[in-house]
Amino acid sequence: MIYGLIRASPKDFVFSAKLPKLITHKKKLEPDSGIKEDLDRFLALMNPMREAGKLGPILIQLSPGFGYGSLDKLASFLALLPKDFKFAVEFRNLSWLRPETWRLLEKHNVAYTIVDEPLLPPETVFTADFSYFRWHGRRERPWFNYRYSEGELREWVPRVKEAEKKTKEVYGYFNNHFHGYAPENCIQLLEMLGKATRLQTKVKKKIQSYISAKQMKLPVEKAPTSREEALKLELPQLLLEFTDRKRIDRAETIRETSVSFLRRTPQLVKAKVKEYTVEIDMANKTIRHDCDDWSKRVPDKRFCKHVVRIFLSLPLKTSKEILAGIITEKDLWQFEIIERI
Repeated sequence: MIYGLIRASPKDFVFSAKLPKLITHKKKLEPDSGIKEDLDRFLALMNPMREAGKLGPILIQLSPGFGYGSLDKLASFLALLPKDFKFAVEFRNLSWLRPETWRLLEKHNVAYTIVDEPLLPPETVFTADFSYFRWHGRRERPWFNYRYSEGELREWVPRVKEAEKKTKEVYGYFNNHFHGYAPENCIQLLEMLGKATRLQTKVKKKIQSYISAKQMKLPVEKAPTSREEALKLELPQLLLEFTDRKRIDRAETIRETSVSFLRRTPQLVKAKVKEYTVEIDMANKTIRHDCDDWSKRVPDKRFCKHVVRIFLSLPLKTSKEILAGIITEKDLWQFEIIERI
């Protein structure tokens, strides 16, 4: 997998990784729990990426329960870190925000992760020759279902510029990944810093077009009556002909790794979404599925979140062509329930 990522990514693309939870959360940096061996195995896995010049910092994200009382454990663990990898520590406990912590991180050239989140204040502290930012969002539950406003992003411009002056490299990550907000906010901040490319700005406009389309269900009189009209619409507008915004939102939270395509031809799509099956049979104009919500929505020919997820996972052109066909021939399509054994 690592070699595949190296080959598939652009020349100047840099990845960042997160240390396994086995080390940070399950074993909680206990020196006698075999974490040295766990660390060595993980770094051996990541080493080809480092040698290819494609590995950025490795994030050591600690749990909220890991407080300053565990200073000795953290100090022992940092002493194990090899110098040829970059590391950043992300705390989730306020007790760490003190000068003693900064001195420990500086000693090992480990970056303090500057965060925007509900738990910790946005302390701008530089403890390594590179800086590391994470924007999680500002909601209590979940944090990352949050869309930063332009005003909120502008607050960060001077902080990022300060990091650029005080460190050799700046790494920044948006973790508010629900509904495409992370790439949109990331590109907006790049634009404010004067660093966005034309391609990035183009991508941002596409993301914003998608998000905007989710807000607007077409009135009945403007519903497409031909395939050509339907294909001019954005994907969310097509989906809103069969579902509601909440189900689209829920579908977006289903991880891509939870979707597997068992068969995909011009006439048939068969897939699994988690433990559920979805079949879209274009030849026989039939959609079959087996979740409880689907069984309630079949009489009205409405989609559940699992069926929506399939259309979000398929190539955009394919999804729009299938949906355009269903919209303009809705009376001919059958929605059927797969009986679960």
